[in-house]
Order: sequence, then C-alpha cells, then structure tokens
Amino acid sequence: MKTIINHLPLTKARVNLGQVVRRAHVNREFFILEKDGIPVVGLMHVDDLEDYLEMQNRSVKEQIKKSAEEYRRGAARNASEFLAELIISGKRKKKKSRRVAGRFAVGS
Repeated sequence: MKTIINHLPLTKARVNLGQVVRRAHVNREFFILEKDGIPVVGLMHVDDLEDYLEMQNRSVKEQIKKSAEEYRRGAARNASEFLAELIISGKRKKKKSRRVAGRFAVGS
C-alpha cells in the first residue's frame, strides 16, 4: 500500500475537517497541516499513531528485537498452541479468583 502524504493549509483543513478525517481513517492517508506555509501538526489514523508511539518505547523495541532473534533461531511456537495455552491459563485464574472471593463472602 502506497503511503499518501498530503500538505494542507489549516484554513482548508478546518472547512473540510470531516472529509480530511474520513480520508485519514478509511484510506490511511497522512496530512501535514500548515499555517502560513509552515508545517505545524500532523494528522494520521489512530492505529498508525499507536504503532508510532510504541516504537518510541525502548523496551518495546528490545522486545521486538528479542522476538525476531528467537524466531530466527527456531524458538517460535505455533500460534494455535500458544492461544490454547492462554485460554487454559485464563480459565485457571478465573477459578482461583472465584475460590478466593468465596472465602471472603459478605456475612461470613
């Protein structure tokens, strides 16, 4: 998918805000809004913003690097098996929390 970056004066963006937001959301276009020809703010899809913010976090970068190295070494797990483990683990936690909650019932 080709990245589309549009430069737009703030006044034009204000008049067409709904259309600009729709294009950013639906088409994943980027907009650089300018005041007097000077770029002042960028507008992008929220998923792209979240991805950008995550990549600014050093611990996330290190985790991605570590995962890529593990994958290259062949230490990756089958996704369906991993999902099954998560589901089983979640069920165990729910049962345990119910037992603990039952011990502290109101009126005991």
